[in-house]
Parts: sequence; structure tokens; C-alpha cells
Amino acid sequence: MKKFILLFTLSVFGLLTFGQQVERGISIIPEPVSVVKKGGYYVLPDNIVISAPSGDGMNFINEHLAEKLSTAPGKKVTVRNNVASADIVLTVNAKTDAKIGNEGYTLSVTSGKVRINANKPAGLLYGIQTFLQLLPPQVESDKPERSVSWQAPQVEITDYPRVGWRGLMLDVSRHFFTVDEVKQYLDNMVKYKYNLFHWHLTDDEGWRIEIKSLPKLTEVGAWRQEQIGWFGGFSQPDPDAPKNYGGFYTQEQIREIVQYAKERNIQVMPEIDVPGHSSAILAAYPELACFPESETHAVRTGAPFLDWNTGGRPSAIYENTLCPSNEKVYEFLDKLMTEVASLFPFEYIHTGGDEAPYTFWEKSPDVKKLMQREGIKDMAGVQSYFGKRLERIILSKGKKMMGWDEILEGGITPTTALMSWRGVNYGIEASKSGHYVVMSPTNYVYIDYMQGDISTEPRVYASLRLNQTYKFDPIPEGADANYILGGQANLWTEQVYNIRQAEYMTWPRGFAVSESLWSPKEKKDWDQFVLKTENHFVRFDYAKTKYSPAIYDPIVRVTRDSEQYFVELTTEISGLDIYTSFDSSTPDNFYPRYAKPQLIPKDAVMMRIITYRGDTPIGRLLSIPVEDLKKRVR
Repeated sequence: MKKFILLFTLSVFGLLTFGQQVERGISIIPEPVSVVKKGGYYVLPDNIVISAPSGDGMNFINEHLAEKLSTAPGKKVTVRNNVASADIVLTVNAKTDAKIGNEGYTLSVTSGKVRINANKPAGLLYGIQTFLQLLPPQVESDKPERSVSWQAPQVEITDYPRVGWRGLMLDVSRHFFTVDEVKQYLDNMVKYKYNLFHWHLTDDEGWRIEIKSLPKLTEVGAWRQEQIGWFGGFSQPDPDAPKNYGGFYTQEQIREIVQYAKERNIQVMPEIDVPGHSSAILAAYPELACFPESETHAVRTGAPFLDWNTGGRPSAIYENTLCPSNEKVYEFLDKLMTEVASLFPFEYIHTGGDEAPYTFWEKSPDVKKLMQREGIKDMAGVQSYFGKRLERIILSKGKKMMGWDEILEGGITPTTALMSWRGVNYGIEASKSGHYVVMSPTNYVYIDYMQGDISTEPRVYASLRLNQTYKFDPIPEGADANYILGGQANLWTEQVYNIRQAEYMTWPRGFAVSESLWSPKEKKDWDQFVLKTENHFVRFDYAKTKYSPAIYDPIVRVTRDSEQYFVELTTEISGLDIYTSFDSSTPDNFYPRYAKPQLIPKDAVMMRIITYRGDTPIGRLLSIPVEDLKKRVR
């Protein structure tokens, strides 16, 4: 254990050293549209005067820049209104620059002045984020950092986003996050020019939003027995155990977070996931089920309640769907959407629609009567009936409806928008038929998937490496770009128990998604992105934000030839050497360097693997039992 701690410490030191070597270069994420390097530096003076306009949207921007620059010891920062002689000048263009749009900006850093121009405050906000990334990484620290040369390279930058919808989704149902933790997540989003926070507020495992006309949703639906381990594989909970885990956001807290996000040019889209994923609703209001007398209605804990071995839509062991033939359901939804619509200014309400089991609908005599009355042929048609009625309710509140791509199966109205998660094809199909689409495919942007070797990650059913995420294209070939709103990454939190793990799962894959959504497609460069990512690791160290170092860990594959097993190791990034052992000792760079697939010795019980950059350990020490390696053969 002591050797492991020493190696890990050296690994982190090596990472920091490398980051400090490249920090003086230009390392902006997401990559701007145009960067012209001028040579030389702008040095922050001791008395920094910021000239900035006043008015809507400017208070936070001015305070944010002043607070960040105050990190430099001995610097006095003053914000004034429209002072041409100021050191840093923020200007809203008197005449609109059509090229940069509402969120773009121009940034000029010369030897004597910094100028940021934009058409709207949002552009000034993003120009500030870019300027801060030109400064030393210590600007992200929460305490004054001495012995730092506070300067930025002289550049001319023109920048604007590729797509308008640049989102991250946080699931607060499976695991609850406090108001301060949600704000912390938003703070990191704005650094990387995200502008849409998709808030997954309801699911089988908890209801998280106060609805005053439906108080049992939070009195009952927000609480469950706490279980810790592998979510999805827990033992069935004791029905008499205390409901000691959960929480919800009051309407006052919702408004507070919406305003906090707005100041950072982030819109908040709520998700109320129906008709499936509704166990928390049925625990509170069982009369909304097809079988209300069942004693199994409960807020789920992570113990199995769906059968996924169906090759498609899951089969329900316990009922978790609202009953589409029950008029009480639509009365409930009308009350619910009245309050939700009043809390969120954003134009869309996401209503889920994914993974709704048909199991209990197929058993219900009332659903059969509904099908006969409405001329519905199958269960996909039943869900379509439900979705169309729900959309009418949402439209009556002055909002638009969005759902996951399953809602296509039974047909949707022309006004329904789609979030394509099961690959890109559903989104392409929907865009070509005139529906607005947000691209969110699992194989690129599901950031709940493991991003490193399974020996280092909480176990999830799939993997998604950083280099795969970086390949994400929100406007795939064949789509009608006129109907692609943009894209987003999704963080489901079954295996994410706290905000530190949420950060770990989001970054650096969140860097890759932001660059895919903001930067011109032709400006993306994997090798350059890796260098920038390592630089931003250093910034996150100063900010005390957690991130995954999985790019330094090798990719492990196992093959079999007759009774012999071979381990093949590759690296996600170039410039790393791999060292291994099968004798249970801890390898270092004096061990033989990995060069070809290695035969697993007959009696070996443990393989250990580590990567180096030069003479410095940089990857985590992987310790994998041989028994587990052999299970990886495909």
C-alpha cells in the first residue's frame, strides 16, 4: 500500500510538472474560431481598471471578472462604466456584428490593453472565460497565489458557437445533490461555454421538485431507504426500514437556481419523466397506476425491479408506469405542469418517455378498453396517445414538449421535439421529418459510462473513452441541420453518489463535448486537444475540482488461443510507456517495457500495470486479478 501511495503521489506530481511546462502557451477549451498570436504579453497592472457597461445581464459578469482578477496578490480591481482609458474594456457593440451572433465575441490582448467586444452580455461572458484561460492556472485558486507572473499572451480572437444548444444533463433523482452542489456544477459549465442545464428531477428512485398542489410527491416520493454498493444489484429493501435518504428542492430553491444559471447564460430545462420511470409518483399516489391496490408501489432504491434481458424495452417486475387509460392521470399532469411551467422560463419541458414497460398496460382491462375506443393497434400507439394528451397540457401552459427518442415509435405531433439518445439515426429521421432535435447519443456523450479500466471505475454496463467522446458531431451526416438545435452530454447518477464523483465523470469528457458543440468542425485536433486537456487538469487542481486521469491508463484487452490467454495493452494518448508484472510486485520503469501482447503465466494470480512518461509515473497503478482478466475474453 505504501508503494502504491508513493507511486500515485509521483504520478500526480508528474502531471502537474507537465502542465506547468505548457501553461504559458495558448490553451483554450473550446477551441475558438480564429486565434492570431501576436507575440509578447500583456501584464496585469497593480491597479486594474475594468470598463464595463451597466444594465441587464452585466452585474454578474463584472463581479465575476473582478473577483477572478483579485486572486492575484497585491492587485486592486476597480469596475467603472465606459472608461476608454481602462486596462480591460468590455463593450457591447453599438452596431450588431452579424458574424458573431448573440453569444460570440472578439478579444484583443495587446501590450497595454485588453478589449472584449460582443453584441450581447452573453458574448462578453464567454470572452471573459477565454481571457481567464489565457492567464496562469493559479487564477482558478480560491486563495491568493504568490510568485506568479500575472500575464496573458497577446492575441486577436474572433469566436462564436457552432450550435445554439450546448447542454449537460444532471440526474438528481438517483442521487440527490444540494443547491450549492448544483451551483458548483453550473460554475464549471460556464467556464466551458455550456448554455443549457438539463435537470433530471424525477425518476423511480426519487421525486425532487416541490409541487404545492400535490404535496405527497415530496412527502413520500422524495425519500427511500439508503443502500450503498452496486446500484441495480442491491438486495430487496426491508419495507419497514426507515426512509432515510433523499431530498427535494423547494420552489424558492428552484427559482434561486434558475436565476443563478441565467446570470451565467445557462437556461434550465426540467425533466419530468413519464409515463415510465414513475415509481416515486405511484408511491405517493398509487391511484394513478393501472393496478392501484398493489402493495409493491414504492420509491425504488436500486434493487432490481425491471427485467432488462428482453433485447429491447424492459419488462416490469413491479409496476412503474402511469396508467394511460386513467383520467386521474391527466388531471394530475395538468396540476403538475401548471406549477412546473411557472417555475422555469425556458421554452421546453422534457417529459422523458423512455423505457416505459408495457407489462402492466398489457394486463390492464382498462387499457384494452382504451385501445378499442380509440382504435389503437399496439402498445406503442398507447404511449403515443398518452404523449399527445400530455403535449396538449404542456402547450396550454405556454410551453413546448421534448422527449427521448422512444416517443417516435407510436408517432408524435409536428410540434414535439426529440432528444436522440439511442444513437444518431432517430435524430436524423426526426430532423428530416421537420422535428427539432437535440443530439445526445449514448456512444459519444453518455458520461455515466466508465471512462477507464473497470479496475478503476464504479462498475457500469458500458465504457466511453475520452477519444470516442471527442469524435461527437452534433450535426451528423444525413441530418437536416436546420432542425438540429445542438447537442448535450448526460450524466445519469446510479453509480454517482456525490458531487466529487459527478465532477470526475464529467471532466475531461465535458471538455470534449464543449469543443464538439462550440468549435468549428475543421478546428478539432485530437493531439492538440490532449495537450490542452492536460493544461486544464492543472487549472482544475487549483480550483479543487475533481477529474478523471483515465487518459493516462492503458486500454486492456484479452484474447485466447486454445488454453493460453494474452493481454494486449494500448494507450489512448501517445508518448507513454507501459510496464507490467505478473509476480504481484509493483512495476516501475526498470521493469521490461511492454512491447507486444503478454502471455498470462499459468499460475499467475495478479497482473499489475502502470504507465510512465519518460522517467515519471503518470498513470494509475492497475491491479487486476488474473481470474478477472480471463473473464474479459470476447
